[in-house]
Parts: sequence; C-alpha cells; structure tokens
Amino acid sequence: MKIEQATSLKTEIKELIIQTLNIKNIRSEEVPDNIPLFSPENILDLDSIDGIELVMAIQDRFQVRIADQNVARNVLESVDSIAEFLTREKGL
Repeated sequence: MKIEQATSLKTEIKELIIQTLNIKNIRSEEVPDNIPLFSPENILDLDSIDGIELVMAIQDRFQVRIADQNVARNVLESVDSIAEFLTREKGL
C-alpha cells in the first residue's frame, strides 16, 4: 500500500470512529495512529460498548467479517491495526 493510501485509510478509520461513537470534541487528526484505542493514553476514552459499535461499523463500512472476540480485540488495538486488518482482508 502506498503511503498516501495508508494515510487516507487511517483518516477514514478515524472519521468512522468519531462518527460512529458521536464524539464531538475531537477531530480526526488528533486521534493517534499507534496508541491503543482502549488505553488511558488515548484521547478517545473508549469502553467495551464502544468496541462493539466499532466492530459493527467497520464490518458495515468495509464489508469485512470480524470473526470473533479474539480477532476483534486484535483488530481494534489501534488505528494502525485496523488499517492493517483492512489492508489484509480487502487488499486496500
């Protein structure tokens, strides 16, 4: 994947997160790529319900299947890990 494509995909993922979870006070460019999404260091302050919503939104938007909880946990580690999963699954 080219750098421009990777950056574009990560921006789309960040915008999906913000839109899906109705986050009003954070812009997509403020969301870090490599910090775990469910970490106190991440500005998003997500919880397990957010994780379920994100899995459903990712599956719907990108037409992929996240098979089970263990896969979801790995995929939702960070914006980078979501992008890697989508690249692998969709050949993006």
